[in-house]
Amino acid sequence: SRSAMDHQPKFFENLSGAGKAIAVLTSGGDAQGMNAAVRAVVRMGIYVNAKVYFIYEGYQGMVDGGDNIVEVSWESVSSILQVGGTVIGSARCKSFRTREGRLQAAFNLVQRGITNLCVIGGDGSLTGANLFREEWSGLLEELAQKGKIDAEAVKKYAYLNIVGMVGSIDNDFCGTDMTIGTDSALHRIIEVVDAIMTTAQSHQRTFVLEVMGRHCGYLALVSALACGADWVFIPEYPPEEGWEDSMCVKLSENRARKKRLNIIIVAEGAIDCHNKPITSEKVKDLVVQRLGFDTRVTILGHVQRGGTPSAFDRILASRMGVEAVLALLEATPDTPACVVSLSGNQAVRLPLMECVQMTQEVQKAMDEGRFLEAVRLRGRSFENNLNTYKLLSHKRPDSELPKTNFNVAVLNVGAPAAGMNAAVRAAVRVGMTEGHKIFAVIDGFEGFARGKIKEISWGDVGGWTGQGGSILGTKRTLPAKYLEKIADQMRTNNINALMVIGGFEAYLGLLELSAAREKYDEFCVPMVMVPATVSNNVPGSDFSIGADTALNTITDTCDRIKQSASGTKRRVFIIETMGGYCGYLANMGALAAGADAAYIFEEQFDIRELQANVEHLTEKMKTSIQRGLVLRNENCNENYTTDFIYQLYSEEGKGVFDCRKNVLGHMQQGGAPSPFDRNFGTKISAKAMQWISKKLKETYRKGKVFANTEDSVCLLGIRRRNLVFQPVAELKNETDFVHRIPKEQWWLKLRPLMKILAKYKTSYDVSDSGQLEHVAMLPKEAETGAI
Repeated sequence: SRSAMDHQPKFFENLSGAGKAIAVLTSGGDAQGMNAAVRAVVRMGIYVNAKVYFIYEGYQGMVDGGDNIVEVSWESVSSILQVGGTVIGSARCKSFRTREGRLQAAFNLVQRGITNLCVIGGDGSLTGANLFREEWSGLLEELAQKGKIDAEAVKKYAYLNIVGMVGSIDNDFCGTDMTIGTDSALHRIIEVVDAIMTTAQSHQRTFVLEVMGRHCGYLALVSALACGADWVFIPEYPPEEGWEDSMCVKLSENRARKKRLNIIIVAEGAIDCHNKPITSEKVKDLVVQRLGFDTRVTILGHVQRGGTPSAFDRILASRMGVEAVLALLEATPDTPACVVSLSGNQAVRLPLMECVQMTQEVQKAMDEGRFLEAVRLRGRSFENNLNTYKLLSHKRPDSELPKTNFNVAVLNVGAPAAGMNAAVRAAVRVGMTEGHKIFAVIDGFEGFARGKIKEISWGDVGGWTGQGGSILGTKRTLPAKYLEKIADQMRTNNINALMVIGGFEAYLGLLELSAAREKYDEFCVPMVMVPATVSNNVPGSDFSIGADTALNTITDTCDRIKQSASGTKRRVFIIETMGGYCGYLANMGALAAGADAAYIFEEQFDIRELQANVEHLTEKMKTSIQRGLVLRNENCNENYTTDFIYQLYSEEGKGVFDCRKNVLGHMQQGGAPSPFDRNFGTKISAKAMQWISKKLKETYRKGKVFANTEDSVCLLGIRRRNLVFQPVAELKNETDFVHRIPKEQWWLKLRPLMKILAKYKTSYDVSDSGQLEHVAMLPKEAETGAI
């Protein structure tokens, strides 16, 4: 994106859709989140005064015409945000593959004046759309020759604009970090794995799990990372010759270490290095014959496509849908068909055919046995997942490990956050692989001062990825009052580096420790912080471990509450979320749940705004959508409390709607971590430990580690598209210490989206939109917030 110097904010008010007709269709396999994308396209389209049409049953409906192409209203997409699959239907269509079929489709569109098409589907669907666009003018001329349309229509509807969004649970499309539906599919897989683990442990069983992914191993790889599977088979990276022996050795070693279960994950398209399929049955038979273990196969099948979309998929699909409409409004006859995709936390536009070609390159590389090339083409994120998995799943024999004689301490600080344990596990295992001794500190800085420190081994952290909360124990206490005692413990245990996994207190703690370096040499060691807090309020990082799990909890609860409100009719719910002064959970929760308003500290509001919201809801109750949902961040305003807002709405809504309130409280911190948090925690923590190793080598002089520069106390965060190490001292200028939030927060840009989708007039800064990027030019380092 252009730098802030280059442009004034560009608002889309001057982008009018008046006179334009946009049609939306879903095609190919269904995926959770498609409905959220359809809803966003319809509402954004209507918002900019365009006519919007549904095309039912994908391309088949476009060819059949008639009742399959229908103009829709704002209310047509009410209550679909939380529904899985696609409510407008999807179908494989043979006739659209023929020119005759496409001719009929073109006729049906021209009759309704539709020249803007939004296609949500996989690479096959998008390739079809591109061909349709290329043939468009020829098709219109043919229709005119046959006398079906007049010359005026040929001129008026001369160009077809196409924007694609990728809906596919396999995440098999190059150019985007995450396709719509992938995160939800991972949720389904992890729910099953968590459930299977308890039964497998009871019986000392081995489970072979087959997951979807005919050509792409993303689901298998990420779920293996997220549950700490013993072995994974994926099409892009077949096992080496003799894998049967290595796998059986590994499984029996794990049993010998008193591990009561083994999990093996197989992608349905898994192959060996001779391109021969590896099936789940084959793996099971091998384990039974060689080891005699009690082994079961579970094939997840279409369960992975089902269920409600996760919070991540709803937000992703809503952002993509809005971006797709903007892309259609800005398109000119010369704009190539583009696909809206995600890179880091940014929506970007890429030429559709470049993405399709690259996706096909991957398949070609696999067919020709160039597997390393296939992994590279899948993108940086995929490659990192694979490397992290290899690092964490196989313990090398002690004789093969380097010995550094460095001791590294790992601790949790602040409130518990789901995913902390996955981060600790990755830190311990990567640290051991690098040759360090790892010490676990119990109960944060307070435990540190009391000497609650013990060496922790590879096996100690087995099975930690799926555990919620903090197994090490965590406290909010800051180190300042214990400096002397902590320094003593650092000296006694010869601690050469610190890794702190936690929230805002962890950040403050590192600032205090680095300030104490003048007085205590013991703190002159490399220190790194990994952000983990449900509030997502740590400066220097767009995401924190735990925030995604909290967001899913909020979204699930809102779904249930909406159901209750729909049942009783004319009811408005006021819901209070956590987050301190940070409005991330309230704002993103509102976007994911389809709320009518969200009150946050970062955007001050007054009684006039509250009044406008009540009036807005009163108008809404006159329509067929007779329910309301309002989210309020716990500290958004000291006078307009949740009770106050509840009482105000109750009074003002008398005779029109009644009110209920719900404080979500600490349930937002609890529960099993989401796949995103397990994976993000694992990858970011592994990277932090590698940084520690590098710093230890750099600062080791004359038999001693001595680090006192600013860049030896860092926070590892995700910024836009990259993972970045930033000295905590430099982050001070970016922090509002009174309210414990960063001064600038990226997600505030998404605030207008929620308002637009709830039918408020607002201004939306589109400065970052509109540049078409090229696939090859995406930063190679792109390390995504999408994990």
